[in-house]
This record gives sequence, structure tokens and C-alpha cells, in this order.
Amino acid sequence: MVHLQENGYSVEKIDTSNDELAKLKESLGIAPELASCHTAEVGGYLVEGHVPADVIDELLLEEPAITGLSVPGMPPGSPGMDGQLREPMDILAFDQDGNVWVYTTWQ
Repeated sequence: MVHLQENGYSVEKIDTSNDELAKLKESLGIAPELASCHTAEVGGYLVEGHVPADVIDELLLEEPAITGLSVPGMPPGSPGMDGQLREPMDILAFDQDGNVWVYTTWQ
């Protein structure tokens, strides 16, 4: 959240229980293997997890026909996470049909 705010995004934080968040993810079509700790809607796209702000900027400029982006889990060194990024991090794209592919790699 702080990473996005530091990069010019206005963020509305909504605290929910883990059960409520799991139900929300399911209702939005976010598959369990794409899940992370944060779920957001940005410019009509879903953003799941610690997706870097510059990748979100690119998404909003390109406007691809996708549902959203995900960084599954909580990789150390990803934006907003402590630690060092050990290797380049794949940012995954997904669509409503359940297709998942690498959108870009970030380092």
C-alpha cells in the first residue's frame, strides 16, 4: 500500500477478515494459485499482491484485454516487502477464462 502511495496512487484500505478476503478473491475470479495478501482494483483491472507501481503504470498505458495482474505469495524484496529480491520476479497476467501467463519480469 505504501509503495503505491509513494508512487502517486490514491489508496483506500479496507480491512477484512481472511474468510471475507478469500470469498472476495473467489467472487472476482482470482484463482488460489494467484492469491496474495492484497487485492486491489486499479483502472478497471485487478491487482493481486505486490505488483510494482511501474508495472501498473505500464498496464494502464497499454490497456491490454486482461482481467488483471498478480504476484502470488509475498516474495522477499518485492515492493512493500523486506529483504532482497533473489531473482527476477515474474508478474503474471490472467483473464476471465482462467488463462495465466507471464506479463513481464521485474528486477
